[in-house]
Amino acid sequence: MTRIAFKPSRGDGTPRRARTPVRAGTRHRLFASTAVFVLLASGCAVSTQQEVELGQNYSAEINKQLKLMNDPEIVRYINLLGDSLTRLADDRSLNWTFYVVDSKEVNAFAVPGGFIYVNRGLIERTTRMSQLAGVLAHEIGHVTMRHSVKQMQTAQRANAGLTLACILTSVCESQVAGAAVQLGGGALFAKFSRDDEAEADRAGISFLVSARIDPRGIPEMFRILLNERASRPGGLDSWFSTHPLEEDRVKATEAEIARIPAAQLRGMSNDSERFQQFKRRVASS
Repeated sequence: MTRIAFKPSRGDGTPRRARTPVRAGTRHRLFASTAVFVLLASGCAVSTQQEVELGQNYSAEINKQLKLMNDPEIVRYINLLGDSLTRLADDRSLNWTFYVVDSKEVNAFAVPGGFIYVNRGLIERTTRMSQLAGVLAHEIGHVTMRHSVKQMQTAQRANAGLTLACILTSVCESQVAGAAVQLGGGALFAKFSRDDEAEADRAGISFLVSARIDPRGIPEMFRILLNERASRPGGLDSWFSTHPLEEDRVKATEAEIARIPAAQLRGMSNDSERFQQFKRRVASS
């Protein structure tokens, strides 16, 4: 999962221009964000509405800093594929959005509230639709299991004072404070535990089966990445630094899939011409 470097404000002593008044809409978002961070720091339950609001704020910042692929056909396909999974996986009626990041690095990550990002570098390594669907299903699992929210609650309890000070005052205008907030905010994109990854794998398999997409795409994608790591050590550091992946995890997903009747698997889709067209379009953009 990509770590986002939030830009600190200037700390070189250069005089600043006068602040512009905070508009009503901005003030509302400020207070709403404060409420969410209070809940995170206190360990209280975060509602779906608050989770979505938190995700919207993070996603807006991410979209400013990452280069996204905006080709309408690419955007349409990734959202159609994602929607085919979320309409069966999501019992909270989230408004899911899927993005393709214009980066050659192999990576994918999820933001609370239903925002999923996948790098073109990962798409280019897939060979068929079920493998990309498996990546999306896994990331959807992280959102539905609220793994990021749980991580953030742990991190925010440790950084509650600084986070709230940043929201309520101008303390984060210093580079030192900005760097400290980056450490706290980075918890959203931190490496998930092996238990979380295993839970997201199981959820992803279930979502794929419900959507009639071959779940064997998940271990297939794992093996593609493991084989590349073996042949090109260090080439996939970004992925492996945030996605614990060893042979045991591949075997665990294969064992989970082995419980599905073979006849049922034979009727599931694993590729399509539309996916291959999408992949070619990504490669040529």
